[in-house]
Amino acid sequence: MQAIPKTGLKGLAENWQSDLVAAISVALVALPLALGIAFASGVPPIAGVLSSVIGGVVTTVLRGSHLAINGPAAGLIAVILSSVAALDDGSGKALHYVLAAIVVSGAIQILLGLLKLGKYADLFHSTVIHGILAGIGVIIIAKQIHLALGTVSTSDEIIGTLLDAIRQIPNINPYVGIISVTGLLLLVFQSRISYKLFHLIPAPIWLLLLALPFVFLFDFFDPQTREFLGHTYSIGPDLLINLPDNPLDAILYPDFSKINTLAFWISVLSITMIASIVSLAGSKAVDKLDPYKRKTNLDKDLIGIGVSSMVSGMLGGLPIITVIVRSSVNVHNNAKTKWSNFYHGLLLLLFIFILTPFIQMVPLCTLAILLVFTGYKLTSHKVFKHMYSHGPEQLILFTGTLLITLYTDILFGLFGGLGLALLVHWLLAMVPIREFFKMIFDSGSHVFTNKDGSYNMQIKGIANFLATLKIENLMSRIQPGSQVTVDLTGAKLVDFSILENLYDFQRTHGDAGGKVNIIGLKNHNSSCNHKLALKILPDKPNAKLTRRQIHLAEISQDHDWDFNPAPVNNLDFIESFHFFKTRPLEGRDNTVTPKNNKYSWEICDVIFEEGAYAAADEYQTTLCLVNATKELPKFVIEKKSFTEKYLNTSWLKDIDYNLYPDFSGHFTVKVKDNAMMDNFLTDELRSFIEGSNVSHLESNGEAIMIFDANLRLAQISDYSELVRFAEDLEGFY
Repeated sequence: MQAIPKTGLKGLAENWQSDLVAAISVALVALPLALGIAFASGVPPIAGVLSSVIGGVVTTVLRGSHLAINGPAAGLIAVILSSVAALDDGSGKALHYVLAAIVVSGAIQILLGLLKLGKYADLFHSTVIHGILAGIGVIIIAKQIHLALGTVSTSDEIIGTLLDAIRQIPNINPYVGIISVTGLLLLVFQSRISYKLFHLIPAPIWLLLLALPFVFLFDFFDPQTREFLGHTYSIGPDLLINLPDNPLDAILYPDFSKINTLAFWISVLSITMIASIVSLAGSKAVDKLDPYKRKTNLDKDLIGIGVSSMVSGMLGGLPIITVIVRSSVNVHNNAKTKWSNFYHGLLLLLFIFILTPFIQMVPLCTLAILLVFTGYKLTSHKVFKHMYSHGPEQLILFTGTLLITLYTDILFGLFGGLGLALLVHWLLAMVPIREFFKMIFDSGSHVFTNKDGSYNMQIKGIANFLATLKIENLMSRIQPGSQVTVDLTGAKLVDFSILENLYDFQRTHGDAGGKVNIIGLKNHNSSCNHKLALKILPDKPNAKLTRRQIHLAEISQDHDWDFNPAPVNNLDFIESFHFFKTRPLEGRDNTVTPKNNKYSWEICDVIFEEGAYAAADEYQTTLCLVNATKELPKFVIEKKSFTEKYLNTSWLKDIDYNLYPDFSGHFTVKVKDNAMMDNFLTDELRSFIEGSNVSHLESNGEAIMIFDANLRLAQISDYSELVRFAEDLEGFY
């Protein structure tokens, strides 16, 4: 593992350059998102930027996380809107009442942190949280789609508002719609554009820049009507972002006069629960991306976001949480310490003073389509597919929570989803209801120490989300660096949430020098092949192979290879490669190896995530590992894209690696030690790599990893070529 960056002022002095570079990218992403989130929440757009500044400057000093970014989030738009509606008494002060609720919510979060209750966020099933976020995504789409198209909905219901978007297609304002459609195409295809220079500016900023020519072309600066295909449409400055010339003029103040009403406290409870749960879950997700494997102090995080939310609410801003997309940008731009969050807040403050004239020319429909796309990401078909990949029962929980949220509200969605999870677990366990709860809270799970200092942790009964705290308490008794066996033989049911925590424990305990072996699941029946899928006794495990596995077994038999379709729990070695430094591995299976030791290679399929939590994209690819008998230089060799071949992008080098010059015009080579690479890279090896079809070749010092840069599973017909390449490569060292 790399040396962990220093904390505090020492970390500031040591890593200010890398943190500042990361913060620039984060601030560019945060600016349009903050404006859009604020506008969609019913507060002045400038309040979103103010909230982001507070999330950067105030939260950084108090929080317990290292690489997370704090600010307002799309996930709280629906909470704020519902609170405004609930507190609206016709006086025009509903927003001021909600600001008071945000202040009180922040105070409660501080109290929760001081009482060290952050761990209780784990009681909320992650699939249920995803379902709520998906519901929020649908609400965002429904609320913003009409603004993006220049239409109006008369429905008070979310589903009705969505249906109105279809009914109103003939009434789309073409001068607004063309800006939104163009922006949407940019957002959809931006990730598929391979030109790295295009990616130097984040997509949300491109979105704002792309809208400006239309604003000048259609002259949005003067109120007017325009004809199009026989219809008249209105355009004018009311369709542009309204920012005050002096940002301080936009400050609103809370009104606590509703503090004695039920509606006020329901709003406080909604804001507190959703903000705290989503933020703490986000902090844990960002920990998975941290290349230095640091853990967030969740109680300090609660205190940090609580203080920041109080300050934000007092100044007319939004609740502050850990935001996933911006945190992922921060990690992937090589931030080292929490000071990148601080810099991002300062940069946003600078941007708003410098860029206000430019922002005032941006049409509101641009912010709306950005939020529509954000909402879609929370509830797209990929999210449903991801849930189903963890088992059909997870899809049921996810979809049920989504529907409850849409047809009631977010609090009902949260508790309704948890109730649905309990119902599903009870039906699967097939035991009387009283025994069911006894098997959760009085299961007999325990941990004991062996004579050699190793630990055995036996988990029994119903291991679902309600048992999370008890199991985490057992894990807290285990000393860092120790050998641990987690035995699930006696568990009647093991839920996704528990398996997720156990594998996280396996990862973090391994990072501290220990080893965790999870056993006892071979007799459990799994709802699908995913390692996190729900497991239940006493049914026999389903041994049926997939079509891919059948073909792999056949080709392995033909070539005298060994094939093992079973998932492999230990992912440490693959995680030691640079590529997986910030891409959490979710699983490994379908391992093919030689039957003799003549060539030390293996081929396997892996699943990993790019991003985190609700923002993560899941990929499957096939890896080939060629082990070495001597120390290798650490390097990454990748085929260049068209842009890299013909434009000088050498300044885009990785912070952890040096560019290795003069390898080939078709490859980018990065190394840890140039001298070691000089000795290793013979002319014959260079020619061998240049003449191959391999697009990604990487060494961790002990082995070389090969995979297709398009991130796909290898075809069965590719295996012979992969093995031949591995055997030939092994001959060079």
